[in-house]
Formats: sequence, C-alpha cells, structure tokens
Amino acid sequence: MTAPTSLPEEAAPSNFIRNLIDEDRRLGKWGGRVETRFPPEPNGYLHYGHAKSICLNFGLAQIYGGACHMRFDDTNPTKEEQEYVDAIIEAVQWLGFDWGQHLYFASDYFDKMYAMAEHLITVGKAYVESLSAEEMRAYRGTLSAPGKDSPYRNRSVTENIELFQRMKAGEFPDGTHILRAKIDMASPNINLRDPAIYRIRHATHHRTGDRWCVYPMYTFAHPIEDALEDVTHSVCTLEFADQRPFYDWLLDSLADGGFFSRPVPRQIEFARLNLTYVVLSKRKLIQLVEEKHVAGWDDPRLPTLVGARRRGFTPEGFRHFAERIGVSKGDSWIDMSVLEDCMREHLNEAAERRVAVLDPVKLIITNYPEGHTERCHAPNHPLHPELGKREMPFGRELWIEREDFMETPVKGYHRLYPGNMARLRYGFVVKCTGCEKDADGNITAVLCEYLPDSKSGTPGADNYKVKGNLHWVAVAHAYAAEVRLYDRLFSSAYPGNRREGDPEGVERDFLDDINPGSLQVITAQLEPALRAARAEARFQFERHGYFVADRVDSREGAPVFNRTVTLRDTWKK
Repeated sequence: MTAPTSLPEEAAPSNFIRNLIDEDRRLGKWGGRVETRFPPEPNGYLHYGHAKSICLNFGLAQIYGGACHMRFDDTNPTKEEQEYVDAIIEAVQWLGFDWGQHLYFASDYFDKMYAMAEHLITVGKAYVESLSAEEMRAYRGTLSAPGKDSPYRNRSVTENIELFQRMKAGEFPDGTHILRAKIDMASPNINLRDPAIYRIRHATHHRTGDRWCVYPMYTFAHPIEDALEDVTHSVCTLEFADQRPFYDWLLDSLADGGFFSRPVPRQIEFARLNLTYVVLSKRKLIQLVEEKHVAGWDDPRLPTLVGARRRGFTPEGFRHFAERIGVSKGDSWIDMSVLEDCMREHLNEAAERRVAVLDPVKLIITNYPEGHTERCHAPNHPLHPELGKREMPFGRELWIEREDFMETPVKGYHRLYPGNMARLRYGFVVKCTGCEKDADGNITAVLCEYLPDSKSGTPGADNYKVKGNLHWVAVAHAYAAEVRLYDRLFSSAYPGNRREGDPEGVERDFLDDINPGSLQVITAQLEPALRAARAEARFQFERHGYFVADRVDSREGAPVFNRTVTLRDTWKK
C-alpha cells in the first residue's frame, strides 16, 4: 500500500482546526505532539462522509509528523460484526492511509473502563438507576424545563457498588438497571443531566464473547479511549459539540482520580459532509440494501466506500475532494458535481484511453478490400506520450455509434449522412453513400467509401479537412462485453425533502426520489486491447467517460465494465 505524500507543514492548507492545534503547540501542550484518531463503530460500512473524516484525521497527523490511531468503538455487541471490522480496515487502507502499530478496540479497555466506573461510584459521581426508560424520560425534563432527581440518585456508595457488581455478574435482565453519572439534573445542557454510562446487554460480543454482560455507553467509552491512547486532539463532527462538556467532565474526574495525567485530550468539532443526490443516514442505507433497491453494500450507486471502489472512484479523487471542500464549523451543502469533478481530474491524468462502441451499428466500407486488415495506431494517453501507442485493427466492416449517422441530418450535424465526409479516428476519411434498412425501416448498416490516401499519420491525411471525427472498432476483432452505465441513485438533490420552491410542501419518502435511470446494462463492442483488462483497471472510453473493470464480476479475458463518471457534468441545468 502506498501512503499519500505528506505535505510540508507550511504548505498544507490552513483551517480553524489547524489554527487550534498550532496554538496548542505554541503553548507547549503535549510537548508539541499531535495524535488523532479515526473511531468507527463496526456496525456498518463506511460512506463518503467517513472519507472526509479519514482524510482529515490522518492528514492532520501527517502534517504534524504525528500518528493517527485506527480504533473500533465496539461497545454495542447487538449491532457489531467482524465483517464490518474487516470492511472498514480494507476501506481505510484503500484510501491510502496506514496506522502502523496504532490499531485499537474499545473492547481492549473493558476492564479499565469498569474500574473507572466503580471509581466514579466510590467518589459519589455515579449511581445505579432503577427507573424504567419511560420514567427516566419523564424525569429528564425538556430543553426549556429542568429535570428532577431520580428517587435512586442518593443510594449509598455501598449499595451502588453492590448493584453494579451484580449487574456485571449477570443477575439482572436487560433494562433492569443502568449506571448513570451524577452531575446536575437542572443543567441547561440536557447531556449533563446524569447521562447513562453503563447498560446491561446479554449478548455475545464479536471479540470478548460472553465474558461481559454490562457494556459502556459510547459517550463514556470514547473519551476514555482517547486518554488511554494519549490522543491529543479528538476531532469529531458537530453533533458531538453538546457532548463536549461531558467529555471534559469525565476526563477531569478521572484525572482527579489518578487515572490520567493532564492535559487530557481536547475535543474539536467540525461540520460533517452534506452531499447532494445521496443519503448518508445509516438507517436509510440499511433500508436501501435490505429492501433490495440496490444490489448490496458494494452497489456502485450506493455512497459507501466499498461501492465507490467498485464504481471506479479513486483514493486520490477522495483525498483531493477532502482538500478542496476543506473543514468548517458551519453546516453547508456540497454539490455532488464537486466530488465527480475531483474524480474526473484524477482519472484524466491516470486513465489510459480505449475505444468502446456503446450503441453499435455496422459501417461497411464498400470500396475496401474484403478480408483485408491493416494496422492503425492510437496513443494510450495523449497527455503521456511515454506510454506509447497500441494497435487497432482496421477492416472493411466496423462498428460505429448509432448516433454518428443521420439519414436526414439536423442543422449543425457534422458526422455521417449521405454525401458527407468524416474521419474515422486514427484511420481514414470516409464518404457516406447511404444505408441499409430492415423490413421495419430500421437502419442495419451505414455504407461508405474510404479515401485510400487519407490515413492518419500519413502525409495525405492533411489533404482532407473534415469536421466530423468518429470512433470505431473493427467487427472482425471487436468483442462484445457487458457494460453497466451507472448514474446518480437519486434524481433529487435532497432526497425526501420538500420540492424546491415549495416551502409549504410535506416531507416525502426518500425512496420516491430514486432515479429509474441510475443503471442501464448494455452489450457494447470493445476494441481488442480491452479484453486483457484486469479487475479494477481504469480507462477513459473515448467520448463516453471513465470506466473500470468490475472487481467482482470480471473474469480473465472477459472483463465487465462499470461507468465511473461521464466526461462532463450531465446534471447541470
């Protein structure tokens, strides 16, 4: 795996997070050290929003010569699976990042977390709650009204320790008791109104098995993990801003108890990715998969990283995208075209060119010798002549695009129509003489004559000035292949939201916005060089866009191609 090149600190783009880190370093906090972390929960597949976070956290570590930890917050055994762990590791590595020795799991710290919870009980900062979930909601209050103390809030330390140990021993069913932090039920921040920190879960954990039946809440575990791993800057999205006071309260309380030294980690929040034409809600992604609106988690239309990889999106494109959109404190929407343009920019440099005819009709050159074949030569990449040229066999019968012939041309049409001349790219100039039709009037073949002295690359080629330039594949040497034309999964920029210009409208089912044209499967005629394409090889199909050999369904000598993105943005109004 090749890691992305680190930017010199002074050359990397600045942002408010870097400014905060620079100030911490100026003050000498953590000795100038910078350590970040990427902490996914292993309960699903990563999506485009995670790519932004991954690039940010690993990128900050690279800029400052620090480390970024890969850590799995596996604190909910009812939703987590090893399958997700493996998929997340593969996705982060595919993006080009390496955590070295810093691979961690929350479950590595369960013993320490339990001991810290007992300490909080001992110093009067936690208690066992026996109210039901409904009763707790009633006691919690509202955003405008304070909560009230639970009748169990003043249990003695001895009783709380005994109950918590019995919870751990498995004596109680799920939901009977929870452990709560004791902070302030009248706090204006509802997250400080004695938040839950441990709950009973009789479920088998994917790493610890049945050893535990009490598990820490994410908001309790996450700060502790940061501190245990000596993370300096815990960078997360804005929805955790209201949780920062609890993050600080917990780490300060545990530092007072001698569990951590100061300074404790600093939480910094940034705006999450809001991208048009996709849904990034885990619930909605699960619904799309389970209800089979897509073909699985790696469907190229789904905004998962495994889907993006199968579609042909590149790690370089994602890293460029993250750099281009930057980070901010305020929510905003990024148009999907920005991500697609980042992919185009990289693929334009990286993808070799090939020829594919997606909607083929036969072209017959009536004055070309039957059975004769000659070689034409096409550059593998016009921007990189060092990649050389490849041979393209030329013959009497060729496949061309159906749209490249019109029996009755419209104004401004410069391709083939009776009496007009056009150049066959890398080959000869031809003059259209007519066409053949079937009994229903459908065009079955276009008829032309070629000019023998007009071959590209020869002196005679300059004698002919024509406006039309067509791509083609020789019938005798082409091969038919499955090509999948992927497009955006949703036809609305904001799936499920009110229609633009209709502020009084109601929220709609996001499934109603699925684009019925998001996938077309066709049989195309490809140039012979493409037969040897290996899975995940990327190409520009001239005139059509960028394509990738499918990593799942391609076979040796028989690749299947997915369209990654068109050459230009076709969604502009």
